[in-house]
This record gives sequence, structure tokens and C-alpha cells, in this order.
Amino acid sequence: MGTQIVIAVENRRLAGELNDSAAARELEGTLPHAVRLSRWGEEYYGTCPLEVVDDAAAREDVEVGEIAYWPPGKALCLFFGPTPASTDERPRAASPVIPLGRITAGVELLRGLGSSIEAELRRAEG
Repeated sequence: MGTQIVIAVENRRLAGELNDSAAARELEGTLPHAVRLSRWGEEYYGTCPLEVVDDAAAREDVEVGEIAYWPPGKALCLFFGPTPASTDERPRAASPVIPLGRITAGVELLRGLGSSIEAELRRAEG
């Protein structure tokens, strides 16, 4: 089990868990981390300056609730449904992303938010 995190967005709190990859450990080292996120279909993404360049786990097909890093845009991504790159109801990244973890509770709250949001990622207490 990875590091438990909280993603605070507006007045909402989503629970998440980082995986045990080098990329996720790098993100963990930046916590707490505030990021402005823009919406692309049912994905939010925003600048997160990690130094992750190549990862064998990178892929375009992702799951609802997945937290990932998009190296070309140096962006943190939160997937919650189909994106413009999707070919069905599942999320699909614009190009390969590196999995960092997943949202374990509250992912549906992202659907009702606007085109740009502020989010803070931090370690869960307790």
C-alpha cells in the first residue's frame, strides 16, 4: 500500500493513494503541492515540475480515478472519464502518461467542476 493523500479542490476532499514507483515518490517529496488544473474532457491537468523523463510503465489507456504524470507537458493529470482522445467510455491520455496512483474516494466530485480549478495535494493525516 502506497502513501495515502488528500486532494483538496474547492470545498471538496478526495482521497487518494500514491503507488510505489520512483515517479510517485518524487511527487510525494513535493507534498504539500498546489496546482492549477485545466479541464480536457473528463481529465484535469496542470503543471507539476517533476524530473521524470522515461518510465517503462507509461501508457495512454488509463482508468477512471487514475493519477498520472504527463512528461511532454510536465503535468499532473487526474482522470475521471472519457477525454477527447478516448475511443470509448474510458479515459485515454493525449500521449503516454506515467501512473502515480489513484483517487480512492470522491472521483465523481470532479465531474461537476469548471474548466479551471485549484487543487492541493497533501499527505493524509493519521
